[in-house]
Amino acid sequence: MTNTAVPEFQHRTVLLDEAVDALAIAGARADGIYIDGTFGRGGHSRLLLSRLGPNGRLIAFDKDPQAIATAQGVADARFTIVHDSFATMAAALAERGIAHVDGVLLDLGISSPQVDDAARGFSFRNDGPLDMRMDTTRGISAAQWLATESEQTLEKVIREYGEERFAFQIAKAIVARRAVEPISSTRQLAGIVAGAVKTREKGKDPATRTFQAIRIFVNQELEDLEAGLRQAYDALAIGGIMAVISFHSLEDRIVKRFFADKVNVAQPDRRLPIRAVDLPQPEMKLLAKIKPSDAEVDANPRARSAVMRVAQRLATNHPGAAR
Repeated sequence: MTNTAVPEFQHRTVLLDEAVDALAIAGARADGIYIDGTFGRGGHSRLLLSRLGPNGRLIAFDKDPQAIATAQGVADARFTIVHDSFATMAAALAERGIAHVDGVLLDLGISSPQVDDAARGFSFRNDGPLDMRMDTTRGISAAQWLATESEQTLEKVIREYGEERFAFQIAKAIVARRAVEPISSTRQLAGIVAGAVKTREKGKDPATRTFQAIRIFVNQELEDLEAGLRQAYDALAIGGIMAVISFHSLEDRIVKRFFADKVNVAQPDRRLPIRAVDLPQPEMKLLAKIKPSDAEVDANPRARSAVMRVAQRLATNHPGAAR
């Protein structure tokens, strides 16, 4: 049986007020339907619920059994928790008979409790089993993946998802070590990486990029993000708002590109006889790009890389226009 007991860790929700403010939950919108794509330890969800009216509704998602255990303690009839990725949003909404929502918040990455719990294997700072799965009830662990994957694929993942220039050397070192002994702990992997990385970035552990790469790959984070963005956009009602908090450049580039594609709609040749009213119109408009304040970064250094992008759905060609 999987242990879903929730350890006590200090957790600060990044961009807490800014994210909830961005969804503009006021007036008639207070009785709308909202999605929190990553419940985590519930910071955003609890503040969202405090802004909702009596007829409002919040549906939250999370892969992590510990997050689900925390969410089950939220005693509010307006709240629903789904133990799955936000990439399953479309199916979850359809199952509940929901056609459109008024706002979506996606808080990407991992939470402080996940990082700080050595047993989860996300961090190289404390020794623990090399797991890294956000959902410990399914999929293969990082240790299992490292034990069987080819050197070429290891290099590709570490290079692309970790943006690590020593990916070749690290992959080669992993394959050499696993031929001698299983790589089953975070300390083992961190030591292997440290031996393969010849030039260290100031203020950054040499294992940082490799751990990020493996975590992203094992949890299919970028694939989930791309699917989640599409499904969130499809679910948004006219005027609905999407806010996405990213924590590294790979995520932020995907979000930035997705919003840009909806804002900058391709136009036909100007020489064609098309009336202005018939020209393709933007599908979304950008509302904000927000980073944590200096005060928040000082209080919570893990917030320093966060960036939130906010966009609103416009009426153009929207299937929910008659809502």
